[in-house]
Amino acid sequence: MKRKRKARPTRKKSSGWDVACEIARRFPGVEVETSYGTPAIKVKGKFMARLRTEAEGWLAIRCEFLERDMLLEVAPKVFHLTDHYRNYPAILVDLDAIRRDALEDVIENAWRMAASKKAIREFDEGKGPTAIPRPRR
Repeated sequence: MKRKRKARPTRKKSSGWDVACEIARRFPGVEVETSYGTPAIKVKGKFMARLRTEAEGWLAIRCEFLERDMLLEVAPKVFHLTDHYRNYPAILVDLDAIRRDALEDVIENAWRMAASKKAIREFDEGKGPTAIPRPRR
């Protein structure tokens, strides 16, 4: 007689959006809201990032023009740009293709663009409410 195996509990894999929100919430003033009817990340009401559409899985996120040009060149399968965003300091990120460490960097840079100078200074000094220790590289 064969023994029945117990079903293993399955872990739900976190979506790229969930991971992006988890990372973003480390920074002071971050709020998860909506923008243009899609889930968005804001810093005290200022736009930081949003899903283009939930089905697409691409994150539109603030990004300096120079950084954007470099990201598009070094990782064209991860970063994308449409004509709509060409004149805005933003880039599109494929959440299924980006490595976590790269996503952390892109989110931190977007936060720094949206956060107040005081919040950035306090975060860098380790005084902010959610300041995290920075890993040595």
